[in-house]
Amino acid sequence: MDAGILHAEAGQQAIFNGVIVIGAGGAGLTAAHALLKAGVQVRVLEKEARLAEPWHRRHPQLHLNTHRDLSALPGVAFPAGTPAFPHRSAIIRHLNEFRTMHRLPVEFGVSVDEIALDGDHWLVQTSAGPRLARHVIIATGRDRQPVIPAWKGMKAFAGRVIHSAEFGDANDYAGRKILVVGAGNSGFDALNHLARVDTAQIWLSARNGPALLPKRIGQIAVHRFSPILARLPFKLADAVMAATQRLVFGDLAAFGLPPTPSGGASRLASDYTAIAADDGAVDAIKDGRIIVVPTVREFTRDAVIFDNGVTIQPDIVIAATGYRTGLEAMLGKLGVLDKKGVPLFNGADSDPKLPGLWFTGMRPSIRGCFANARIQAKAIAARIARERKPPSPV
Repeated sequence: MDAGILHAEAGQQAIFNGVIVIGAGGAGLTAAHALLKAGVQVRVLEKEARLAEPWHRRHPQLHLNTHRDLSALPGVAFPAGTPAFPHRSAIIRHLNEFRTMHRLPVEFGVSVDEIALDGDHWLVQTSAGPRLARHVIIATGRDRQPVIPAWKGMKAFAGRVIHSAEFGDANDYAGRKILVVGAGNSGFDALNHLARVDTAQIWLSARNGPALLPKRIGQIAVHRFSPILARLPFKLADAVMAATQRLVFGDLAAFGLPPTPSGGASRLASDYTAIAADDGAVDAIKDGRIIVVPTVREFTRDAVIFDNGVTIQPDIVIAATGYRTGLEAMLGKLGVLDKKGVPLFNGADSDPKLPGLWFTGMRPSIRGCFANARIQAKAIAARIARERKPPSPV
């Protein structure tokens, strides 16, 4: 008998006394590793047929915005020669090596429809049938569902409207007129790549100015300082980031970028807006190759109209307008999601009314997603190892 399976009466499904982890991304795999290391049985359910599917689907120029030395998963190093900010292919290899090295038990092609508390355990309804477990960790990621606003007239627009998740190869935008909507992390990622392409024109529509840091100052990767920033009080971290932004870029309001509504660290914690990284976009804005325009008001068949009445005629509109977790169907009845669909607790925090339910990787972090996954995995595993009920005698 599996040591993690509790005794069941005849006709009843046995309860898994370990942990079901939903999602085999960096957060889910790291949680599984920490649990196994703590002596807790684990089963990881992954709806895709292979690891790192979101990384496979993203555009070919994509690089991690966090430094490799702060992004390696436990026990696995990036190979010699890996750039400071690893390419998506390096991340895909890294995740697969991590799973293989630690023999992490992943069941592929198993999607989860809904979970519910059933007495002293969780009922997990999956495409492969129901599962029962004492603990469930949701690690499906905060970027599951791309969001495009329902702009007035958009359906009649003759050009293309895509989400930044569908950015594709930057070279395909050569000779085109492009409007990027959104000055956050995804928007600047698209702009950084577009700035290197011979486009006909690029516009940036920004409702709010970004909390923006350079990838490098000289030869120094700015993300190396993230562990220090993460330990500072929000207001002090806000001030450090604002001062760095001003010293490196100058007054971006002079080029049309609106002010940031709050500091980078405070906004990260309050509305989960990630800090943007510049790698060429600001120079393009200052050179006039990227023109900053106001908020989109509406579309017509051939044009986009802004709040100030100005009209442009882009070929392609890239909506860098964020994501939702997509957890409403799975968890909507539990009352654990805020209005944005983000879990109300994360990491080692939990709800006493929902014992055994955990979330990891659901909020952005100054440290970056991989570094934060390690911290949260260790904390959750410690809590579960203390709280786990021992198996009943057979």
